[in-house]
Amino acid sequence: MTAIAILLLAAGASSRMQGRDKLMEEVDGEPLLSRICRRAALTGLQVYVTLPSSTHPRAAAIGTAVPIPVPDADEGMAASIRRGVTALPEGCDGVMILPADMPEVETQDMLRLAARFRGSSSPILRATAEDGTPGHPVLFPSRCFAALKALSGDQGARGVLKGEAVKLVALPKAHALTDLDTPEDWAAWRRR
Repeated sequence: MTAIAILLLAAGASSRMQGRDKLMEEVDGEPLLSRICRRAALTGLQVYVTLPSSTHPRAAAIGTAVPIPVPDADEGMAASIRRGVTALPEGCDGVMILPADMPEVETQDMLRLAARFRGSSSPILRATAEDGTPGHPVLFPSRCFAALKALSGDQGARGVLKGEAVKLVALPKAHALTDLDTPEDWAAWRRR
């Protein structure tokens, strides 16, 4: 069995939420972070979650996931990716990276990517919306770990995709695209 870890990025400051924490917003009676952690855990894969600190209120919402404090989270998404990939156990063949603010990503969506992964020689697998628009999650083979650990800034892992074979995997509807960053995003999504 190929060892894949899921890395949920949850160390951001929710700076566009006007004082609210987007990851602690309620969805069907539970915080969004709990929802995505539960869905990830149901894959049977090991789940890691980056957090601003081990004492942050979000830590109580991650269930059985492994917390990874990111004291330099204010740098941007790269700090979370660096810390998360560094924390992975020896022998991990791939990491599925998913921002935790994506409420429509289902357990089956994560399993769809995992089923297409072929170990360290696998192409990078990137989820898309039904229409082919690239989104998340993205599953990186271990050969990309060094590049992921060298990221800086708030660009995420886009630079790692360049020069690598990337296979697109379509998910239903807009699961791979729906992220909720602002109160307006939340209001529009709840109306749907």
